[in-house]
Amino acid sequence: MPRPILRTALAATAAALALVLAGCAGGTSTPAGGASDSAGTDVGYITPGKLTFATGETAYEPYVYGDDPASGKGFEAAVAYAVADQLGFAKDDVVWVRTSFESAIAPGPKNFDINIQQYTITDERKQAVDFSTPYYEASQSVVAIKGGKAQGITDIAGLKGLAIGAMTGSTSAATLEKAIAPTTAPSLYNSNEDAVAALKAGQIDAIVLDTPTAYVAVNAPYIDNSFVVGELPAAGVPDQWGLLLAKDSPLTAKVSAAVDALRQNGTLDELKKQWLSVLTEGVPQLK
Repeated sequence: MPRPILRTALAATAAALALVLAGCAGGTSTPAGGASDSAGTDVGYITPGKLTFATGETAYEPYVYGDDPASGKGFEAAVAYAVADQLGFAKDDVVWVRTSFESAIAPGPKNFDINIQQYTITDERKQAVDFSTPYYEASQSVVAIKGGKAQGITDIAGLKGLAIGAMTGSTSAATLEKAIAPTTAPSLYNSNEDAVAALKAGQIDAIVLDTPTAYVAVNAPYIDNSFVVGELPAAGVPDQWGLLLAKDSPLTAKVSAAVDALRQNGTLDELKKQWLSVLTEGVPQLK
């Protein structure tokens, strides 16, 4: 996934969308993967007895509320504490650090055990880092300014003649090219912030973002006077998000087992309903 779109504090939206956090912390679960020794003495942890999670230098809603991952509020903050619980860590034993999106995914030593900030699992990235099994699969949606050329479009055919942008190298860009196949070459930008700026300036007619981010951008609103045109089909480009670890981390298998357990016992589905369903309901499907 691309770097999270730059958003304002969204205090009003947070209040409107606030939900009571389901119990994700504790450390009472049996550690995933059948580890027999205590979590703190397992090989591979940055700090003995602690689980060090990283997220973005600024963490955005709906993934982290109030830029405070330690609160456990927000989809990814809640997932992190659910994983920690599966690994045998109490909430008080989870430590948070911050990284940029790019530095975390670059080769080399890490200052975290696990990084969570909407990383799409790709073969290219796997050359430099490890990923857990997916904890979420995001769809992609088209966002435009009200009254512009995208107003009234209800299908993919109507999008083909528009100037549409996305972040270069992202799943949004790949989905744009494969699902829409526009007649005008897509405009690709170094960041979502640049794509949004181009949309606001009228340089493009629409942009493609992951659906939860698109909804928040429109309803916060971060992109004034905007709307979600609709959700795109996957077009053979799955946007599966994984927890990121150092390359060849001894923790990768255990973390994947924890994610798999949360998927199988329904926790991931519950967290998606709690933190993300309100952001995606009512988005039209483009065909």
